[in-house]
Amino acid sequence: MTSPTMKARPGPSAEPGPPAEPGPPDESRARTRRLVARTVVGVLLGLYGLVSVYPFLWMVSAAFKDQIEVVRGGHLIPDNPTFDTLVATWNKLHFFDFFLNSLLVTAYTVVLTLVIYAAAGYAFAVLRFPGRGALQKLFVSLLFVPGITVMLPIVLLENKLGILGTHFGLVLPFVNGGAPLSVLLMTGAFLAVPSELRDSARVDGASELRIFTGVYLPLARPALITVALLTAIPTWNEFLLTRVSLNDPSTYTLPLGLQYLSAENVPHYNNLMAGALIVVIPVILLFLSLQRYFVNGLVGAVKG
Repeated sequence: MTSPTMKARPGPSAEPGPPAEPGPPDESRARTRRLVARTVVGVLLGLYGLVSVYPFLWMVSAAFKDQIEVVRGGHLIPDNPTFDTLVATWNKLHFFDFFLNSLLVTAYTVVLTLVIYAAAGYAFAVLRFPGRGALQKLFVSLLFVPGITVMLPIVLLENKLGILGTHFGLVLPFVNGGAPLSVLLMTGAFLAVPSELRDSARVDGASELRIFTGVYLPLARPALITVALLTAIPTWNEFLLTRVSLNDPSTYTLPLGLQYLSAENVPHYNNLMAGALIVVIPVILLFLSLQRYFVNGLVGAVKG
């Protein structure tokens, strides 16, 4: 038995060894790889953006040049910028006549699209009826049908109905063509609305129409604006079906009005670019003014 007065002999002291080698810097390497990947993606997207935006910049530049400077080429920035090209094109294009036709067709198309497919989206998202899932999948599958494949049947059908060559004959195909995406967006937006709100409204005695117009539509405003933009922009710029359908110059829309500028013996590219700029300015302003709602509508539809 060891005496308490005896001190324990200390064991051999451990000699300090060499410093431990640092482990592989996995985290640092991962950060470096992410930084390199983001840099490469950013550079590629920047180059793609420059290539995509260059034709638009050239169009804007040519709209403020005279014919000689456009043919001669040179820099994007005009040497002697002038508004004479825009003024001459404005007068030659009869802007207001074609503008009113385009506005009429676009407005009717947007209104009918919102009314019809907002109701359809509400039915698919909220109501329960036989064949709902199959019908919804059928609408979505139409996204994969090229529009050019149904152009001839549309023209033949409208000719038999006697509406070929009228604005109403344009509105119907435009509304029908926007069905798949509009139904998809509106269904997603309505699915994101809590079902408790509908239940509360039903307890208060609200009808189905009242619930739709007073509860769901206000909450789906970003999706409605998104559908309106996605309908208005292609309708405003549409050329092919409009060219096939309309024969009376008094019914021409703005894209068709541009053909007057290209029908000259010697094409004036500055006038063509000025006319194209006049056509696209309204839709650019519309998109910029509603961009925030557009993004929110897409995000809400995806979440739904």
